[in-house]
Amino acid sequence: MEFWLYCTAMCLLIPGVMLYFGWRFLNKPPQNINSIYGYRTSRSMKNQQTWDFAHQVCGKLWFRAGAVMLPLSLLAMLPALGRDVEAVGIWCIPVVGVQLVVMIATIFPVEKALKRKFDKYGRRID
Repeated sequence: MEFWLYCTAMCLLIPGVMLYFGWRFLNKPPQNINSIYGYRTSRSMKNQQTWDFAHQVCGKLWFRAGAVMLPLSLLAMLPALGRDVEAVGIWCIPVVGVQLVVMIATIFPVEKALKRKFDKYGRRID
């Protein structure tokens, strides 16, 4: 039971981080372009406009994805309740794998939104 609690807590970390940073990017995004903290891709770091826009889009996606994944991850861990340590550990791997795929997959819609809104030099298209 203790290992199940530990694994469940670990499985809730990625959705929790996505919720927190989604909220943070929406409400208090990094003010300056930097190479340490924030949504950092070559397209998002072109200028301050692309930086701010990328954080708004990424923040919305991460907040929504985290809010959906948090309860789903908890539900996904319920079938492992009461199983032995090895079974719980094996059960946890695909849950975290799906979370990582979702987290990494958010790069594509953010980059697509940047591409629609800005040209390759970071100038606004509209």
